Amino acid sequence: MLDGKVAIITGAASGQGEAEARLFVSRGAKVVVADLDHKGAEIAAGLGRSATFMNLNVALPEAWAATVREALARFGRLDVLIYNAGIYKNGSLQATDQSLMERHIQVNQMGVFFGMKAVIEAMTAAGGGSIVNVASILGMRGFPGEFAYSATKWAVRGMTKTAAADLAKLNIRVNAILPGLIDTPMLKSNTAEELEFRMKLIPLAHFGKPQEVAELAAFLASDASSYITGSEMAIDGGVSL
Repeated sequence: MLDGKVAIITGAASGQGEAEARLFVSRGAKVVVADLDHKGAEIAAGLGRSATFMNLNVALPEAWAATVREALARFGRLDVLIYNAGIYKNGSLQATDQSLMERHIQVNQMGVFFGMKAVIEAMTAAGGGSIVNVASILGMRGFPGEFAYSATKWAVRGMTKTAAADLAKLNIRVNAILPGLIDTPMLKSNTAEELEFRMKLIPLAHFGKPQEVAELAAFLASDASSYITGSEMAIDGGVSL
């Protein structure tokens, strides 16, 4: 259970982040629903007094500082960070220009860096905490036509493991979730032909559900995983076998 824990969940206006926000509140947590999409405000309102919305641009350190302040002002502490926010545009190395590469780095990689840095002081004051970074199975092996996104997800894996080593003495655990093909708006940005090709890669022969990822995030956020840090957990229907 997550009774009494306070979590910042980024990318919480849709997909995996929304599923996590709803699940966390249902299990007793207080949640900062953080997203650039103002749909997040509707989600927070629907969750009642256990949630608040923050319009968070993850690429701006000052926006992170404001989000942490909101968590502390509204709920009095901070125990959990779930980093979902990300952008995805497929494309080969040849098709990836500097602008697209830099945008992926700012959101998918630097956002993780800024987020982890921003929560350290508050989590330390709370006696420790749990950071869960959402990477991807595209950060486990080379896939054609996924250059920028894949590169940043490889980076998230490295940052997660190094942060776990750095923050262990503060009782802050850092783990990574590596989703496969999850039925979210991001997945739907692929063409029908691309989706058909990807489906053939899945031994379990179906796309995952955001709720399934949320369950794993909840486990890693909870005290049930108190001896787990620096881990990477694939949730991909067997693609990474």
